[in-house]
Amino acid sequence: MGKRIDARNGCMTLSQKHCVPCRKDAKALEPKEAQALLENLPGWKLVQNNTWLEKTYTFKNFAQALHFTNEVGKIAETQNHHPDIALGWGYVTIRLQTHAVGGLHENDFILAAKIDVIG
Repeated sequence: MGKRIDARNGCMTLSQKHCVPCRKDAKALEPKEAQALLENLPGWKLVQNNTWLEKTYTFKNFAQALHFTNEVGKIAETQNHHPDIALGWGYVTIRLQTHAVGGLHENDFILAAKIDVIG
């Protein structure tokens, strides 16, 4: 269920954490911080100058991809953090960014870890 990381809130896996609303003074993660969190997320990559987190999942058919998309939607709603999702025959691409900070926030990595649990 994910590696343990040293986090500001103690030692727990990203998937055990909960997304929190960004404070008004919140800033995007520095590339070095994002890279450190990325080490806990196999298959995910930093894209667009380290401002987005992205992963493509593959499936046997459209129905499985659609089911996965719906499950991701349920998780996103519980976390109040919503990814960009591209759905097609046999694949789903998830892209995450915290628009309020114009880049990546710990919430993006938390949501990615929660998605990996079902993926």
